[in-house]
Amino acid sequence: MENAEVLIVGGGLAGLFCALKLAPHRVTVLAAAPLGEGSSSVWAQGGVAAAVSEGDSPELHAEDTKIAGAGIVDEDVALSVAREARGRIDDLLRFGAPFDHDSEGRLTPSQEAAHSARRIVRVKGDGAGAAIMQALIAEVRRAPSIEVVENVVAEDLIVQSGKVSGVYARDGAGALRAFTAKATVLACGGVGALYDVTTNPAQATGAALAFSARAGARVADAEFVQFHPTAIDIGRDPAPLATEALRGEGAVLVDGKGRRFMPALHKDAELAPRDVVARGVFAEVAAGRGAFLDATKAVGAAFAEKFPNVAASCLSAGIDPARQPIPVAPAEHYHMGGLWTDARGRASLPGLWAAGEVASTGLHGANRLASNSLLEAVVFADRVARDIATTLPDLPAPQAVRAPDRPERLDREGAVEVRRIMSRFVGVLRDEEGLREALRGLCRLRARALAEGSADLRNRTEAALLIAASALRRRESRGGHFRTDHPQSDPAQARRSYITLDEALRTARDGAQCEAA
Repeated sequence: MENAEVLIVGGGLAGLFCALKLAPHRVTVLAAAPLGEGSSSVWAQGGVAAAVSEGDSPELHAEDTKIAGAGIVDEDVALSVAREARGRIDDLLRFGAPFDHDSEGRLTPSQEAAHSARRIVRVKGDGAGAAIMQALIAEVRRAPSIEVVENVVAEDLIVQSGKVSGVYARDGAGALRAFTAKATVLACGGVGALYDVTTNPAQATGAALAFSARAGARVADAEFVQFHPTAIDIGRDPAPLATEALRGEGAVLVDGKGRRFMPALHKDAELAPRDVVARGVFAEVAAGRGAFLDATKAVGAAFAEKFPNVAASCLSAGIDPARQPIPVAPAEHYHMGGLWTDARGRASLPGLWAAGEVASTGLHGANRLASNSLLEAVVFADRVARDIATTLPDLPAPQAVRAPDRPERLDREGAVEVRRIMSRFVGVLRDEEGLREALRGLCRLRARALAEGSADLRNRTEAALLIAASALRRRESRGGHFRTDHPQSDPAQARRSYITLDEALRTARDGAQCEAA
């Protein structure tokens, strides 16, 4: 058993920011890969949304968040997060984040879709995530209160007398280890690796969603999955991203014959909310016309200077984005759903907090506003740190526990099958028949995982079941959840959704006749 005051599972932005904010409390950070690798935060291109310019305000930012969220954003959360944004930007600056400034030292934010002002605080066009993470990693390495354990993957919660007391995690040698603490924070990302095409790292399997729900935690808004409309379609897994800031700079979406298709679909054309643009791109690709992001006029010869990461990805595939349109396709990008938390970041299980993409705070509603993800990560990481710091003296010390002798059993074919099922039936477009088929397939794979003792496959299938069951239950279209058999939004369903694993399994059993559920 390895014990700490606070255990943070996840080495991305939310986890590292929370660890730094908890100093001088003794913190152990578990990272599934070496810091700086395998984290969605590192790959984030746009930046951090914050009202830092003249004429902008937190109130306007919150209103844009509410509109993008399609009717189910928690308005109190949206306004409070927007009001805390400037303070968290200042924190990141103190930690060394090299945000873009003008010659007079003022931040120079950019424009992204569905924002009514230029409020994306960025680094060299498309390098915010990597630059922020590099700065935080350096701070964490210097912090005497923080221990980082890399290449360990959490498989299950440790629960003692009804309270979460840590996690069981698999190390790089395949051994299961017990990590205990008075307080446990999950900050371990989303569900991208459950889909065939994703911009997320391979570690984003939704495991924390599954094992927390297995322990009884409540999950919120699981059906809402955001697909980024402009993943670069060059056959790489994960797919590299053509940042939304390109469209903010004037890049347009065209089909294979160079014709724009977004003006006919939405008044804001390429700057429409992501779910609208993703469906537009999906339709062009599905129809065989292809979809391309054309920045040759809007950015042109300055492309490599303004967007070096996108340029590098394109050039690696023989595409010169300064002179050629970029082939794009929708890719799973962000999960608006996750573990339900309150405004302090507390999950529904005592002793458990969550921050970042693994959590569902009510900020994003049905469709995340661009660059609100990094903002939410730092705001809630700060809130979690402050809440834990005030409650630590009253939290009981965990009891001694030994990790079970459970060998590692990976089912790679099963993991591939989960991705196929989710992409085909629980992707950009959904319908009742497909969702029932998804539930049947996932139940079969879950039964196989249980029979084989594969914790990895069990976590993947249970996370996928939570999403598919929630999608079946919501018989309307809203934000990132689009039902072709219920294409309109229903005002009576303009509310957040909540589900437990038992309820998801019951939905699968009743709705898809899953014997294995």
